[in-house]
Order: sequence, then C-alpha cells, then structure tokens
Amino acid sequence: MGAQWKAKHKDLAANAKGRLFGKLVKDLVIAARHGADPASNARLRLVMEQARKVSMPKDTLDRAIKKGAGLTGEAVHYEHVVYEGFAPHRVPVMVECLTDNVNRAASEMRVLFRKGQLGSSGSVAWDFDHVGMIEAEASRKDADPEVAAIEAGAQDFHPGHDEGVTVFLTDPTDLDLVSRALPAQGFTVLSSKLGYKPKNPIDPASLSAEHLEEVEAFLAALDANEDVQNVFAGLGG
Repeated sequence: MGAQWKAKHKDLAANAKGRLFGKLVKDLVIAARHGADPASNARLRLVMEQARKVSMPKDTLDRAIKKGAGLTGEAVHYEHVVYEGFAPHRVPVMVECLTDNVNRAASEMRVLFRKGQLGSSGSVAWDFDHVGMIEAEASRKDADPEVAAIEAGAQDFHPGHDEGVTVFLTDPTDLDLVSRALPAQGFTVLSSKLGYKPKNPIDPASLSAEHLEEVEAFLAALDANEDVQNVFAGLGG
C-alpha cells in the first residue's frame, strides 16, 4: 500500500472520480494563487496535466484556475491542516486536509476517528518522514529508475501502485528540482507532492483478513471526506 493509502477495490473506487475531481479542483485553486499562466507556473502546469489525464471537464478546470487567481471576484481561502492518529489495530495515520471551514473539519475528524484514535500534534508524526513524492513513468525503453534517481538527485525510489509507475522520494526542499530533472532521465512526471513515508510500516500480512478489512474501511471513510486531500497510512506493501 505504500506511504499513501489509495482505495484499490472496485466498490471503494465507484465514486473515486468525483472525489478526485474535488481534490484536483482544490489543488488547481491553490496552485493558481501564484498565477493563472501555466507557462510561468510549474505547479499549476503539473496539476493541469493531472486533471487532463483523468478527463476533468475543461469548464471545471478553467473555473478553478480563475477562482484561484482571483479572476472571478470570489474570495476563496483553504487552510492546510494535518491530523494524526491511529486506524483500527494501531495502524498510524497522517491525514492532510484543505478546508474552508476548520471547525467543520475538526468536528468531522473527531467523528471519523471514533473507530480508531485521534492523536495530538506530534503523537504520530515522529513515525513518518516528511518527503517529496514524485510519481513518474518511463518515456523511453532504456529508462532505469535507479540511474534516474541518482542523476536527478532523488533519495530513493520504489514501484508505484500502478504498473509502469515509479515513485521517487526526495528531500522536501528538492521536490521541484528532482521533478524538473527526471524528464532528461527518460521519465514523465505524473504527480509531484509533499507527503509522509512511514518509518516502521506494518506488514499487512501480520493482520488478519478481518482486521485488514477494518483498517481499509476506516481509511476509505477518511478519504471520502470532502476536506481530506491525502491519507498516509503506516502500512507496507
């Protein structure tokens, strides 16, 4: 499952596109704060590419960019909030939210964590490394992830959730630098973000099928919340 948990079952993914659009709209709004022109805004350009890959309607994409750039007259303000705690069976979890109502988000997190345990700031973060995460796929046959990681300045790499995708891990301050260096090494960057990598991931095989199902249901409920942007779970594999 890696550092960032993702719904992998068809039943959990039934409404995934709608949730993904919602998350990408927020990313577009945040990125567009630094300018509506993708030619001079690398972060915006990358999010736009992600949005097009999942066939986001052009009207939705354009509206989000204009809103973020302040071209619609709407005042939009999202706050970044991180919640820490445990899923059932003591699986550590980091939850990143982008919300326009911190009180609502806090209230909903308390409800969602009733089946686990909501922790205080720092109670779980110590068990994760804050890193840059770049998902990329080979754009030529001779592209070698290990060589690319070394040449681009990544700290590490591992196979992604999807076939043919490699996740490159970087120091947070090197995220943009490595993202820009990977194309020269034969890799197309699909996504680039800061995230949390577990230091001591729990082997899913150490959990019973019933317990693992409870953990996945808990993570799916978190991911489905409108304020939640990313869920990082301390599960290996």
